[in-house]
Amino acid sequence: MVLGTRPEVVKLAGVIRGLGADAQVVHTGQHYDDSLSGGIFRGLGLPDPQVMIRRVGGLPRVEQMSSMIGQLGRAFETERPAVVVVQGDTNSACAAAQAAHYLGIQVVHVEAGLRSNDRNMPEEINRRVIGVLADVHCAPTEGAVAQLRAEGVEPGRIHLTGNTVVEAVLASLPGPASRAAVLREYGLSSGGFVLATVHRPENTDDPERLKAVLGELAGLGLPVLLPIHPRTAARARQYGLGRLLASLRVNEPVDHGTFLALAREARLLVSDSGGVQEECTVLKKPLVVVRNNTERPEAMTDGFAVLAVPGPEVGICARAMLEDSGLAARLATRPSPFGDGRASDRIVALVRALAERAVPRTRRDSEHPAVAAPGVRSATLPSPATVPAGPTPFGGDPCTDHPTQPVSPVEASSPPQEAAAMPLSSSPL
Repeated sequence: MVLGTRPEVVKLAGVIRGLGADAQVVHTGQHYDDSLSGGIFRGLGLPDPQVMIRRVGGLPRVEQMSSMIGQLGRAFETERPAVVVVQGDTNSACAAAQAAHYLGIQVVHVEAGLRSNDRNMPEEINRRVIGVLADVHCAPTEGAVAQLRAEGVEPGRIHLTGNTVVEAVLASLPGPASRAAVLREYGLSSGGFVLATVHRPENTDDPERLKAVLGELAGLGLPVLLPIHPRTAARARQYGLGRLLASLRVNEPVDHGTFLALAREARLLVSDSGGVQEECTVLKKPLVVVRNNTERPEAMTDGFAVLAVPGPEVGICARAMLEDSGLAARLATRPSPFGDGRASDRIVALVRALAERAVPRTRRDSEHPAVAAPGVRSATLPSPATVPAGPTPFGGDPCTDHPTQPVSPVEASSPPQEAAAMPLSSSPL
C-alpha cells in the first residue's frame, strides 16, 4: 500500500484495516508536514507506516518523481510485495505504479477511470500513466468504468467498486455533541458560516487567481473559515495578500474528523479539492468547485456542486447557493453517487484474490488474465461508443491513440508466494 498525501491516507484507511497484517504501508513523504500527514494516521487510528521514503517532500516535480521511483524500486526489490496498491492521482501513486510495473509486480489502482481531459494538470497526467500500467482498475462510478472501456482497457480488468470516500466519511464524522464542541472552539454557529479550502497549484501559484478567489470569499457576507494549506499560506505572503487573509478566519490545517465536523455544520463549502467534491455528497452539503474543470462530474450532475472558474463566478455561484432556501432539503434526500459504503470491502477481496495468484516472474503482469474476487463483479456497461470522448488534447491522447492488443494469458507455474514484510526505515451520520 503506497501513499504519500493526506487524501490517500483517508481513502485507503478502510483497505488498510481490511488487509490487516497482510498490508505493508509505504509512505513516500510527498506530504511531509505532520499537520497534513502524520496526524492523519493517528486520527484514523492507523499504525505508523512500516516504510518511510526520505527527502522527497518539497522537491520540484521531476526530482520528486525520479527520487520516489528509485527509492520505491529499491524497497520493492528488497522485500518483494505480491501486489502494489495505489490510490488516485498523486505523484506518489504514479511513481509507485511505475516502480512496481517495471519490476513485474501487479498494480491495483483504486479510484481508477477519472478524467478531466486537461493535460495541464499534473494529476491528469498521473491518472493516465497509472491507467496504462495498472493490472486491476477499481472504478468508483459507472462513468469511470465507461471511460476506461473507451480507452481500450480489457473489461475483465475493470471492477465497479464504488468510492472508499463514502465509508471514510461515515467512519470519521463526529457525532452531534462533538460537532457542537468543534463549533464552540471556533466560535461558529451551525449553518452560519462558509468552509473553504484552496490548495491546487493552478489557483495558488497564480497571484491574480489567488487574489480573485480570496477576494470573492471575503465578500460573501458570512464568516469564512479557511484551514490554510502551507502552499497557500506561503504564496499569499509572497504575493502580499495579507489584507485579504485578514478578512477571513484563517487557521492551521485540521485533522480529518474536525474538517468533516465543520463541513457538516457549514452553510456552504467552497473548495478546489477533489476529495471535497466527493465528501459533500455524503454530508449532503452544497459546494462551489473553484476550478476550470473537474474529473468528478457526478457531484455536479446530481446537484451537489457547481463548477466556478476562479474569479467573479465564484462569488456569483456561492451567493446563489446561499440564497436558495430549499437547497438543503433537496440535498438531504439524495443518495451519494459514489457508492454504498462497501468499496473498501470489495477492494480488499480483489487484492487478496490477486495476491494469492502472485508468483515470481520476469514477464509483464498484464500477460496474466484478470482476476475476479468473491462479491466483486466486473463492470458491464453499454458500449463505450456512447460515452462522450471530450476534446482530444494537442499532440494526441497517449492512452487511446495506440491501444495495446491483448496478449495470451500465461498460467501460473508455481504456488503463490506470500508478500514479505518490508523493513521499517526510519461516527455515522
